[in-house]
Order: sequence, then structure tokens, then C-alpha cells
Amino acid sequence: MVPERGEGARPPATELTPVEPGGRQFIESYGPGRFRISGRLHEGSVLILPERTNPWPVADMAGVTLGGLAAVTGAEPPADILLLGCGVRMRPVAADLRAALRAAGIALEPMDTGAAARTYNLLVAEDRRVAAALIALPGGN
Repeated sequence: MVPERGEGARPPATELTPVEPGGRQFIESYGPGRFRISGRLHEGSVLILPERTNPWPVADMAGVTLGGLAAVTGAEPPADILLLGCGVRMRPVAADLRAALRAAGIALEPMDTGAAARTYNLLVAEDRRVAAALIALPGGN
């Protein structure tokens, strides 16, 4: 059990408005070091595809590589958009990574992780082909 208040307590998770995603992954909440996606708690950073969520061993933008996004670039059907949650705030993306994703037909949209989570849910609700690579916010255990 995670304490809610007092010393050592985790800040509360940010709840997102639920929408029925029709069998697709949906971000219910996020907080320091964690995400609740389609009823399951995921610790750490995640790659979210329409049909599944994978752990993503990335702690910051220095760890974001094309190889680390292979689940997204190799997905069938492919995503049109990849939302990159950069952590607490948006960070620049390496030009070679952006170019490689563009060559694969994927538009990369970097933003802070909270904005990426909210945008992902909106695009899923619009039935768009979207994936998200979300760097967990600091402060998780």
C-alpha cells in the first residue's frame, strides 16, 4: 500500500476523464513513476500501442532511440502519430530520430508527459492511429 499523505507519501495521481476506447489502450491516470492504463498499473516509462502497453526502459530523453521505439515502428497497422512524453517538460528531439520516424511514415509530436497522456486519449477517442512513448515523471519508487 502506498501512503497518501505524510513523509514518504507519493503525490496523488492525475486522473483523466474516462472514455470508452472500444478495446484500445486508454490512459486512466499518471503520477510520479507510474501510469494506470486500461485498468492496469504500470511502473516506469511505457510504450502504448492501440492493443497493448509495453514497459520502456527509458528514464530521460538521452535514452530515446530509434531502436527503443521498434515496437512502434514495426507495429501493424502502423501508427500515423507518435506522441513522445518527454517528462516534466518538452525537450528537443534529435534530428536523425525525427527524420527516421518521418521516413517510416510516423509523425513525431514531442511534449511534456502529462500533455502527451491527455492528447493520446483525445486521439484514441477520435479513432486515430496513435502510439505514445511516455517517460515517467520523477518521484516514483
